[in-house]
Amino acid sequence: MKQVSLILTCSFATFFSVSSNGALDRVGDFALLDNAGEFHQLSRYRHREALVVMAYDADCAAMPSLLDEYQSIASSFSEQGLEFLLLDSLDLGRAAFTSTDINLPVLEDEGQLVSGSLGIQHAGEVRVLNPERLSIYYRGSVNDELRSTLSGVLAGSVNDTVANASEGCAIDYSAKEELLETPPDYAIAVAPIVINNCAECHRQGGVGPFALDSYIMLLGWSPMIREVLLNKRMPPTQVDPYIGHSADARYLSAEELQTLVHWIDAGAPQGNGEIDPLEELGNSIDLDAVEDWQLGEPDFVVTGPSNDVPPTGVMDYIYDDVDLPFEEDKWIRAIQYRAGDAAVLHHLMTFVTAPDEDFWGPERDELSVTRRFVAGYAPGKSNVIEFPEGAGVFIPQGHRLSMQFHYVTNGQRTTDETQLGLYFTEEEDLQEQLVQAVSSRFLLPPNEHNHAMQAEHVFDEQVVLTGVRARMNYRGKNMKFAIEESDGSLREIFSVPAYNYGWQPHYILEQPETLPAGTKVHVIGAFDNSLSNPTNPDPEKELSFGLNSWDEMFTGYFTYYTSP
Repeated sequence: MKQVSLILTCSFATFFSVSSNGALDRVGDFALLDNAGEFHQLSRYRHREALVVMAYDADCAAMPSLLDEYQSIASSFSEQGLEFLLLDSLDLGRAAFTSTDINLPVLEDEGQLVSGSLGIQHAGEVRVLNPERLSIYYRGSVNDELRSTLSGVLAGSVNDTVANASEGCAIDYSAKEELLETPPDYAIAVAPIVINNCAECHRQGGVGPFALDSYIMLLGWSPMIREVLLNKRMPPTQVDPYIGHSADARYLSAEELQTLVHWIDAGAPQGNGEIDPLEELGNSIDLDAVEDWQLGEPDFVVTGPSNDVPPTGVMDYIYDDVDLPFEEDKWIRAIQYRAGDAAVLHHLMTFVTAPDEDFWGPERDELSVTRRFVAGYAPGKSNVIEFPEGAGVFIPQGHRLSMQFHYVTNGQRTTDETQLGLYFTEEEDLQEQLVQAVSSRFLLPPNEHNHAMQAEHVFDEQVVLTGVRARMNYRGKNMKFAIEESDGSLREIFSVPAYNYGWQPHYILEQPETLPAGTKVHVIGAFDNSLSNPTNPDPEKELSFGLNSWDEMFTGYFTYYTSP
């Protein structure tokens, strides 16, 4: 085990620091939100020649002069294909930058993980990074050598990492030092984080590509776990933690990130515990119990189509309409999805549609549409949805359900036949839960890194907002949901900073919003149709609105019911 730990420690040191055999030192990919809630990822700056970051500390006496010089350099080079950012290397948080004169984005370095990985020791230190090759052009101070290096980067003449000494206010990494000196206990500190945030999907029969069901499995996958934590690929469905809250999103605190990353950096020691919590969890999961009807036998069970899923490849969405035999109107108080094969069903959306409609209904032609949305399925949760007290989803007699299935392949051929359990109510005077689909039409130019988008809707009645959902395709970049106040200002209620076409959950708001009649809501976002977007099929292509996956769309969904 000591030999394994040594190998892991060496591999991580190599991954994020100097490579003695290479001309340019290597660096790992990373992603952070800035002080405005915008998402930044090193590898997503391939449309720029370099990404430049400087460690910031407001309490450092030399910082004002360093910042002035850095901003002067930024003004000289920004228009030449270089991107300049600041790095909150002390992890002060967003509030520390709400009223400053800084005119550059400040990256929020949760737990100081990125600053530590970049080897930054002093405030004012600069790193010039190559987004294409994930390497370092420059490490050092704000000085003439930095200017010279930037000119060399633009000229294509920097072949070796330029390094010079950096002095000044030292950055305190006490949390990192303590965790490396005394690594977190696997059973007590590490395994619970994995159980609470990863094991729902990463289990036998789950949608995760591998099971984290023992210490050995966690150890084996630890390099990838470290990587996806630092570039925010995992956990999925991350949102801006400063704007609204939803149990359907994934939140990891800075302390949890530090615990996982520094435990891995310390060699991922198992410790002396006799019990493996991950192994115990795997042995205790009763798949039959997981798939039981959690609210009892449904009043009606909808059985979806039998969909064949191949072992490999990327599957387009599958659509299916399900006729209902009801001879009267029905009100749904709750639903539960029961996946036929949870290992491949990635998400599923269900609408109530009229006989002459398909899944998209009037969204095909109208910018703002009121629809009957039942609920969405997402992996890694119970998928039991009980609608707010006094509200329900209405199914008029003669209407049907329209479903959209998204599958992921996992190396095995399988067949999915998912069920949807409906729980009815005869309660009177219910408010109908609806969804307002608010969209826009557009022409998306090729090679456009940040094509801004917006759409809006005015509610004629007083309503209670209970949830939101973002919908774009492969070139979606980000989406925010906002309410226009009486003074014309916008109050953001939810934000998806890094939209991912593969993850489209319906976020149920922890705090519903009551909106007076006449309130305008806004959907604000952007597309990335450049080579920096890793999911972009073709950055050279111009696109317009369309409902197929090879088209693009920009739609924000507001779930609500009328407030009496």
